[in-house]
Amino acid sequence: MTATGVIAIAVVVFVILLCAWPLGRYIFRTFAGERTWVDPAVRPIEHVLFRLIGVNPDVDMDWKAYLRAMMAANLIMALFAYGVFRLQNFLPLNPAHIPAMPPYLAFNTAASFITNTNWQNYAGEQSLSYLGQMIGITFLQFTSAATGLVAAMAFLRGMSRQKTNSLGNFWVDLVKAHTRLLMPLALIFAILLMALGVPETLSGPAVVHTLAGSMQTIARGPVATLEAIKQLGTNGGGFFNANSAHPFEDPNVWTCILEIMAMGLIPMALVFTAGHFLHSRRIAIVLCTLLSAILLIGAYVVYAYEAGGNPILTHALGIHGPNMEGKEVRFGLPLTSLFVASTTAFTTGAVNAMHDSLMPVSGMVPLLFMMFNLIFGGKGVGLLNILMFLIISVFISGLMVGRTPEIFGKKIEAREVKLATAAMLVHPFVILVPTAIAMALPSARASMTNPGLHGFSEVLYAFTSAAANNGSAFAGLNGNTPFYNIALGLVMLFGRYVSIIAMLAIAGALAAKARIPETSGTLKVDTFAFGYVFVAVFIIVGALTFFPYLALGPIGEQLQLT
Repeated sequence: MTATGVIAIAVVVFVILLCAWPLGRYIFRTFAGERTWVDPAVRPIEHVLFRLIGVNPDVDMDWKAYLRAMMAANLIMALFAYGVFRLQNFLPLNPAHIPAMPPYLAFNTAASFITNTNWQNYAGEQSLSYLGQMIGITFLQFTSAATGLVAAMAFLRGMSRQKTNSLGNFWVDLVKAHTRLLMPLALIFAILLMALGVPETLSGPAVVHTLAGSMQTIARGPVATLEAIKQLGTNGGGFFNANSAHPFEDPNVWTCILEIMAMGLIPMALVFTAGHFLHSRRIAIVLCTLLSAILLIGAYVVYAYEAGGNPILTHALGIHGPNMEGKEVRFGLPLTSLFVASTTAFTTGAVNAMHDSLMPVSGMVPLLFMMFNLIFGGKGVGLLNILMFLIISVFISGLMVGRTPEIFGKKIEAREVKLATAAMLVHPFVILVPTAIAMALPSARASMTNPGLHGFSEVLYAFTSAAANNGSAFAGLNGNTPFYNIALGLVMLFGRYVSIIAMLAIAGALAAKARIPETSGTLKVDTFAFGYVFVAVFIIVGALTFFPYLALGPIGEQLQLT
């Protein structure tokens, strides 16, 4: 580790926070119905869209109607994407004549991208046509990100309103998420990426003559547009199999910094948005400070262990130096380490280095971040997980001091605690149970390309990534089999929608309650003292739940190395 690298990591995170602060205010004004500076440009477009889809923007929904609309829209979009993947050989914009996806793989891919996971059991440049990349992949990268975002906005309305059953209008929120946030930002980032060397073309693969006199086919396509929403929407699916390690997706240091900033911008901004909705900027400052500190600690742990190198090489061959296997030298260890931590803290899933080649403790950092699933987290759902653990922390704190728990003027009763607990428990359940099943099946174990503890880590990482809707992989597991395509697809669906359903139900219950005046005995949740309790709760829950599996994987492997 060098002082320059340590400072560089901290500076990038600090710059993201600086940009997220005003964006959080803008998102609040957008979804609170206040006037914003983009209104003159987008209002006419939105009115046309509302007429086309037959939506009255003045009609609000209760939580059940909001949820029904969300689930119906997601189902239709998933079926549409599945059809595109299965029929792409008959559709236009397929200059490489790529065949249709097999049924199991098409199901896994549709489930992956509708849930904002973007797990890829295929190589993008070899398995998808340009049309499949654009209207199957890029389309879902917008809509799945918007779905998570509007679910968080509905929950915040439930916490901020009183004596009502209204959480807003799903269709209005979905349109606004695209017209006022995702599409403008994606356009800006796509232009910046093209200016920095990321290709954007509908021409077919380039065939070139090499210096050795042979012919080489170079895959290309509409990369910049996919890359922009991939990072902004915390999606992660790459146009190329090498993902953001590919020089067409991430050519240089500046594009790497830009992609890290794009990953963290909206998740961090949503914490500030929550502060505005709840009339407590201090809670946003507390949460952002603590979560940013955990993000930095994770990045520094990765940096330290990768810079320290492999002790076996030092002992056996006398080789000293950093572990550069699976890494791109154009980024260097600091940016690679921050990318590893960021892509799982923000549950994006993009990678600029192969996680399978990380040192065991370094590989445990992204695993832990996905197991916690609230170090800022993904688009909207990360904020939902933060608020879920806030409710649980308030309940535990209320038990300790003998008071009825309340948060932001709303009493937390048995119904809310049960729903929050169910949302919390589904995450470890859909990780640990499928992992155990996979290790019990010889056919599933046959997909492990590494033996022993590292092979176990590959399987554990796969199901953790799917449950957290992250999408990154250790890359040493052959996931393109019927078992893994189906199992991972189901885990993605359960990991995404069970918690959203539970949190919207909580939002409906909170919206119907009257606000309670704050008294001298009210537990203040916008202090660093309570923030430490919040961090302790999710760390303790994570440790008790996942430590035995981590001991069988990266912890045991690190002990073997030393």
